[in-house]
Amino acid sequence: MVMDMDFQEKYDPQESSPLFADGKAMRQPVYGTVARGELRNNDSLYRGTTSDGDFIEKNPMEINMSTLQRGQQEFNIYCSPCHSRVGDGRGIMVEYNYAPPASFHSERLRTLPDGHIFDVITNGRRNMPAYGSQIPVKDRWAIVAYVRALQRSQNARLGDVPEELREQMR
Repeated sequence: MVMDMDFQEKYDPQESSPLFADGKAMRQPVYGTVARGELRNNDSLYRGTTSDGDFIEKNPMEINMSTLQRGQQEFNIYCSPCHSRVGDGRGIMVEYNYAPPASFHSERLRTLPDGHIFDVITNGRRNMPAYGSQIPVKDRWAIVAYVRALQRSQNARLGDVPEELREQMR
């Protein structure tokens, strides 16, 4: 059995090296390189913006029951401690003297573009932390879809109900 590869000479992370002018053994990736599968060239999906930098109006994901269920699951984990499970801004953290967040049911938040909500989830705003590093892109969009469903649930009109189901509601 040959164990040459197991015991070869190498530099450990953060070790110095006389081989390079900066004295570091670790090298920066070549400028412009992107890890396989990590190219973020779709502004709508990855940033919630148009190519001009304006927030997109509508969620770029397909909205179906699976998306909404995933959004609900992620919302309950990351958002409900502050925003509450119904999105009224009265989560448990408010009882511990955290500043109450805005209600998702306010007119201002109901009229925001979907891309703006995605941006706030990604980068945070005021007291809200950024979740871009914790929640994958598609799950952030699922949360946006679920927030819209919560808003619709509290601000629905009879015209929003399909014709065949309206009679059951009267």
